[in-house]
Amino acid sequence: MQTPSDRQDRHEYPAHWEADVVLRDGGTARIRPITVDDADRLVSFYEQVSDESKYYRFFAPYPRLSAKDVHRFTHHDFVDRVGLAATVGGEFIATVRYDRIGAHGLPASAPADEAEVAFLVQDAHQGRGVASALLEHIAAVARERGIRRFAAEVLPANSKMIKVFTDAGYTQKRSFEDGVVRLEFDLEPTDRSLAVQRAREQRAEARSVRRLLVPGSVAVIGVGRAPGGVGRSVLGNIRDAGYTGRLHAVNTSLPEDLKEIDGVPAHRSVRDIEGPVDLAVVAVPAARVPEAVTECGEHGVQGLVVLSAGYAESGPEGRERQRALVRHARTYGMRIIGPNAFGVINTSEEVRLNASLAPRMPRPGRIGLFAQSGAIGIALLSRLHRRGGGVTGVTGVSTFVSSGNRADVSGNDVLQYWYDDPDTDVVLMYLESIGNPRKFTRLARRTAAAKPLVVVQGAGSAPQGHAVRATRLPHATVSALLRQAGVIRVDTITELVDAGLLLARQPLPAGPRVAILGNSESLGLLTYDQCLAEGLRPARPSDLTTGASAEDFRRALAEALADDTCDAVVVTAIPAIGEGPPGDAELAEALRSAAAAVPGKPVLVVHVELGGLAEALSAAASTAPHGAGRAPGRPPLAGAEVRQPAPTALTDQNCSRLIPAYPAAERAVRALGEAVRYAQWRREAVDPGKVPEYEDIDEKGAARLIDGLLARGQGLTLGTEETCELLGKYGIPVRRAIPAPTPDTAAEAARTLGYPVALKATAPHLRHRADLGGVRLDLADEEQLRRAYAELTDLFGKPEQLRPVVQSMAPRGVDTVVRAVIDPAAGAVLSFGLAGAASQLLDDMAHRLVPVTDREATSLVRSIRTAPLLFGWRGSTPVDTPALEELLLRVSRLVDDHPEVVAVTLEPVVVAPHGVSVLGATVRLAPPPARDDLGPRTLPAY
Repeated sequence: MQTPSDRQDRHEYPAHWEADVVLRDGGTARIRPITVDDADRLVSFYEQVSDESKYYRFFAPYPRLSAKDVHRFTHHDFVDRVGLAATVGGEFIATVRYDRIGAHGLPASAPADEAEVAFLVQDAHQGRGVASALLEHIAAVARERGIRRFAAEVLPANSKMIKVFTDAGYTQKRSFEDGVVRLEFDLEPTDRSLAVQRAREQRAEARSVRRLLVPGSVAVIGVGRAPGGVGRSVLGNIRDAGYTGRLHAVNTSLPEDLKEIDGVPAHRSVRDIEGPVDLAVVAVPAARVPEAVTECGEHGVQGLVVLSAGYAESGPEGRERQRALVRHARTYGMRIIGPNAFGVINTSEEVRLNASLAPRMPRPGRIGLFAQSGAIGIALLSRLHRRGGGVTGVTGVSTFVSSGNRADVSGNDVLQYWYDDPDTDVVLMYLESIGNPRKFTRLARRTAAAKPLVVVQGAGSAPQGHAVRATRLPHATVSALLRQAGVIRVDTITELVDAGLLLARQPLPAGPRVAILGNSESLGLLTYDQCLAEGLRPARPSDLTTGASAEDFRRALAEALADDTCDAVVVTAIPAIGEGPPGDAELAEALRSAAAAVPGKPVLVVHVELGGLAEALSAAASTAPHGAGRAPGRPPLAGAEVRQPAPTALTDQNCSRLIPAYPAAERAVRALGEAVRYAQWRREAVDPGKVPEYEDIDEKGAARLIDGLLARGQGLTLGTEETCELLGKYGIPVRRAIPAPTPDTAAEAARTLGYPVALKATAPHLRHRADLGGVRLDLADEEQLRRAYAELTDLFGKPEQLRPVVQSMAPRGVDTVVRAVIDPAAGAVLSFGLAGAASQLLDDMAHRLVPVTDREATSLVRSIRTAPLLFGWRGSTPVDTPALEELLLRVSRLVDDHPEVVAVTLEPVVVAPHGVSVLGATVRLAPPPARDDLGPRTLPAY
């Protein structure tokens, strides 16, 4: 007779539990369920575990596993008994298992909701965070199977494992008896457990990128014997940049007696290289890449930059080839930039790595640069080179990543690295797509609180080969959510560079007040008008006249900077004719000296064909050795070799003061406008507000109602009564509307509600279309009601086509619309705008991620272009915006508390001088989409 433990499973193999994870040291491992086919792997794994670790696991000497042990540890039902393994190269490096237990600690089945959990980690892999990752995944599995609590017994001397449990952030209880520490902890995620998980994620992903950008040794695979070709070019670029590590050339076709190529040690295989290889740059045809990956994995290479093309960008066959590449590399714990990548660059003097197709190393600087597209990467590097050196000053790149098809390493990973990179002060990103908007906005918000993040976001579908989940949100909505997260969102790479150079060189402005001075009245007025267009508050321009000297400029700039009513200064300058005007170098020195006296305010220059002024403004001691060429007491210029920690305040008194120059007023002012808005976001981010509690919200009652409604099916749009009942539990009353299929029923409804009333057609083609004439308001008596009923039927057809309803009149006010939707990629989004054709035509809606705080609700109401209509525009009566903000907060709470509420529309919402009235509402329920941000850490599946 078969016992339960003899059966392999009561469920099919749970393939969705398989996941790739990044470990603490930046390497990767695969986590998957243990099956009966793993017996040999388990025995081999156990043999490599030290006697001490075995003792800690079994509380006694346990040199080897018996056949019974092997059977027990490989036969699971995937419900009450589950085992997971972390693997590298197909072999186990760690295991974890749980066994469901009852009240007395004996094996049990559901509804028992407690399980015993135990780990075993190979000694060679201890300290890599394997056990912490396994705990996250086994906890997620347990929650899925109805287990709410784990218990673990640990010897007191096993401090490492005790630390794994105590550091996880779960609510736990600890006791000691019979010489054993017993830990019990709930598996429901807490704020602390999520914070711990995300901190570990940041450290691990940042470390995985650092392994790619700061390698101690590099091998270029695919270096041809003859000059030319991708491999040979990249080898030359790395060598010519002065790479400080060990460099190797690899080509399987090299003659055995060839020991060097261009002075670089040459090998026929990565296996032939003595010593470790941290990074391999792969530049061989796609068909030969798998062989190269195998060699790299077996040699212990930590990461790959795959320049080879012929993958997902080439069609379905290439897409499958790309999936196989990622799976193959992850088998060995390696991460990939690419394929079809342009390469990576690190300008640090300690590294000097140009593992890219760029023939020249960019100037060192404080800007981190990311581009998915190689062509855009080339354009960005070129523009920064021109404007960062020859035109507007020595401002360059700290690190550069072009991810190509972005099969593995993405912008999210690189953002994790730049967040606490001391060599990067500003981050510029060109994103053709955002694969995980929910995670990107979370990371962007955290990064933007420490350093500026400027993004150009591509529109439309993702490029071929980019593994991204679909978002149903419009491009404009995603852009609005990025701005909410502190991202400086621009439209072109020109604007990207303009904003980046200002933010890298100047402090953030304390406000929108701008002083304008210069030697051209016309250019000053043009700058003034552009400031108004950007929402800034410019003072009238100060015209120094065309005969102004360098001293005149210095004095005027010093006075403007000393003025407490000024937050930033724009200097305009044009070339002058005659003997009096100052030379470029003289004027530049005058501006720099004045700016140095007040380092907390930004200064920009608008120049028109000034020849050498831009170069003179950037004449920098930063290109010389430290301290060389700098007058005593003069502030340092924006040189790359000045290493400083990432800024944490709005103004850094030690920041470089090199003045950026722009060839057009609109470009300078647009960059300044972005800096002003970002500085305002930084100030507000210090106190983001709170999600208020409302005593009248019945969260449990709403949950019971939702569960009962969903029991009918997978997804449904609620009827009117159910909608009103659900919204009512969150303190959102909906004004009653009574169906009126005949004039008599309309009259009866009006008597029930009381006059005056409104008569509305609710057919889909007329709903919310007052402009079509399907609404009659302020009907004071039955005669008016019947006349209106006849008019509607004469105009639009029979009552069954119109679906008329009678509703009591709401106080007059401004008609608005409130919507909430759960997007599978971005999460829950709350939207607000005015109702009506004009707002729809202009797409005048504002958006915020849920949950919305009180401060965010206030800003949401004020974010739309038509917001003045709510605040007394042209003498109208201001409406009750606090009541509107409360309504927004209640809707936010509803969709945040109950992810089964996948869509809510309140339209129209009439905001009167006192109170709000919800006249129409629809609610849609469905099983909630998976929240990957609440689950265990994983890499995107391939």
